[in-house]
Amino acid sequence: MSLEDLQIVDRILAVDDIPDNLHLVQAILESEGYEVKLVVNGETALAEIQRLPPSLILLDVMMPGIDGYEVTRRIRNNPENDYIPILLVTAFDDASVVEGLDAGADDFIRKPFDTEELLARVRSLLRLKHSIDAQKEMTRQREDFVSRLTHDLRTPLVAADRMLNLFLQETFCKISPEMKKAIAAMIRSNHNLLEMVNTLLEVSRFEAGKKTLNFASCNLLSIVEEVVQELSPLAEERDLTIEFKNNLQQAEDASVINGDCLELRRVVSNLIGNAIKFTDEGGVKVRLSESISDTGQSWVKLEVEDTGYGIAQEDQKTIFERFRQGRNKRSGSGLGLHLSNRIIETHRGKIQVFSQLGKGSLFTFLLPK
Repeated sequence: MSLEDLQIVDRILAVDDIPDNLHLVQAILESEGYEVKLVVNGETALAEIQRLPPSLILLDVMMPGIDGYEVTRRIRNNPENDYIPILLVTAFDDASVVEGLDAGADDFIRKPFDTEELLARVRSLLRLKHSIDAQKEMTRQREDFVSRLTHDLRTPLVAADRMLNLFLQETFCKISPEMKKAIAAMIRSNHNLLEMVNTLLEVSRFEAGKKTLNFASCNLLSIVEEVVQELSPLAEERDLTIEFKNNLQQAEDASVINGDCLELRRVVSNLIGNAIKFTDEGGVKVRLSESISDTGQSWVKLEVEDTGYGIAQEDQKTIFERFRQGRNKRSGSGLGLHLSNRIIETHRGKIQVFSQLGKGSLFTFLLPK
């Protein structure tokens, strides 16, 4: 069997309520080696697309029942559909063309059409389809590679962490104070690398649509208090103050939201940890409060303010994008804030940054109650 025999034949769905038009299109396209499926109305076309998505749709505008414009809109408004080029066939003026393109069609051809023009437009749209499909496949392969790589990296890092801690505890033999310092430094570096790998794994899961959040009743006040208590020793090591103020009402459920507690804890820890990391003098202030929008929506708001280096105005626009590192020498992989943003967005919340160079930064996120 030759390589050509293995090539996938493009499948074209032709939709027209006039059988003679369909048979003419079928004859033209099949002569060029395309596989053609014929349907006579919009309802059948939509069902066929769900059953077996074609490579391209050749769609007549004027049909009884659901016309070509509505078919186009329904295809484009269905998030489960992969991209399928739509070539509209119309016998009307430019106004109908504009409406079709606004509905989501990719191109149009007027009746009566020239055979060579039809084939040229079909080839053009199929090239676009193949290009987009190839890019999607490359993205899928890259995400799969990253996911597998991070899984494989975690195993030796976790094993190294356990072994280093055994050495530090003098499980095998006595070691000198100098060696303990060296091992402690290795453990810290290993922790940083493991945290980076874990973050990359979580980002890859989000990007691949494989991340599942476990929503439940979640007390944000308890989460913030735990994280502040956990990170206070780190602030004290750097001679920084860390202050937490709860401005919520004293009601029992004032800080209770519907969310994934572990993922929200990750966000809080990341924001407070970054504030400590990028601050040399002064301290960090953490505030929890309630905010009411103009539409009456009630939000729980967390603010993390530091007196650190600050962030340049041009960097603030892209700081939540993937792999966007700051200019500070202590900047990490550029994934922590991106992951935090994805988590907050998944909770239908908002995250923002306000900062001035030399005057510190204020990170704020709001979650709906």
